[in-house]
Amino acid sequence: MNRTMSPTASPKTLESLGRKSGGLKAPALLLLAALAAIILASLAFSARAIRASQTASRVAGQGGSTDDAALLDGYRHVEVASVSDALEQLFGQRGYMSHRMRPVFTSKFAGFAVTVQLKKDEGTRDPDALAGMLASIDNGGPHSVYVMSLEDGADIAGMGGLMGTAMAARNYSGAVIDGGVRDTAYLQKIGFPVFATGIVPSTSIHHYRFAGANVPVVCDGVTVNAQDIVVADSDGVVAVPRARAKEVLALAQEMDFKEHSMYAYIEKLKSIQEAVKKFGRL
Repeated sequence: MNRTMSPTASPKTLESLGRKSGGLKAPALLLLAALAAIILASLAFSARAIRASQTASRVAGQGGSTDDAALLDGYRHVEVASVSDALEQLFGQRGYMSHRMRPVFTSKFAGFAVTVQLKKDEGTRDPDALAGMLASIDNGGPHSVYVMSLEDGADIAGMGGLMGTAMAARNYSGAVIDGGVRDTAYLQKIGFPVFATGIVPSTSIHHYRFAGANVPVVCDGVTVNAQDIVVADSDGVVAVPRARAKEVLALAQEMDFKEHSMYAYIEKLKSIQEAVKKFGRL
C-alpha cells in the first residue's frame, strides 16, 4: 500500500528525540506516534485537495468538467482495496475483478470507461470486422480507460503495441482487457499501463468481430458501463458505477485515512487488535 511519511516528522524520529531528552515515557511516545501519523495523513489529504484543484484546471481545459477532474483525482489517490471495500459496504456490490486480471507492469490509474465488446467469428475474411474496435480508440479522449471483453478470449490478444500507442497518444489513463495482451515489452517501454487476464502472442484478426462500443460489457465477471470509474493498482482492478462514484470515493477516502493512521499505532502497541478496536478499520 502507498504510505507517505515525512522524513522530518516520523514516529521513529519522535521516539528518538524522546530517548535523547529522557523525559518521555512509553505511553507518551505511543500517543505522539499516533498523533504524528494522523497529522501526516491529514497533510496528505490536504495535498490531494491541491492536486485536485490543479487537475480540475487541466481537465477543464481539455473539455472535461471540474467535477470530473476532482472525482478522478480522488480515485487516483486512494487504495483500490479501499474502493472495493467501500462499494461492497455501501451497496453490497462486488466491483473487483478476479486474481487473473494482472498488470503488464506495476501501475496505478483511474479513468472513465470506454467499453468494447468482441464476439467470436472464426475464419472471418471481412476486412472491416474489427474496424469499430479501432474507431472506438480514436473516439476516446483523455482520462479514458479502454475496457475490452473478448468472448472466450483467454488465449487471444485483444490489444498490443499499436493500439497501446494510439491510446497513449490520446492520453488514455490505461486499458483493462478480459483476454490476452501482447507486445508487452513495447507497452512497458512507452509506459502505457495495461491489465489483462494473460499474455499471449496471438491475434484477434480472422477470429473476432467488433460487437459494440460504449455498451455494457462483462469484464472478468464484473459489469462495466461506459463512463463508469475504473481504478487499478497492484492489488487489482475495480469498476465503480458512475452514479455511485461520489459516495464510494468519500467512504474509500475515510477508510484510507483510518488505515494509514493505524500503521504507527500498530508498530508501537504491537497489537492489531487494539488498533482495530480504536480505529474500527481492518
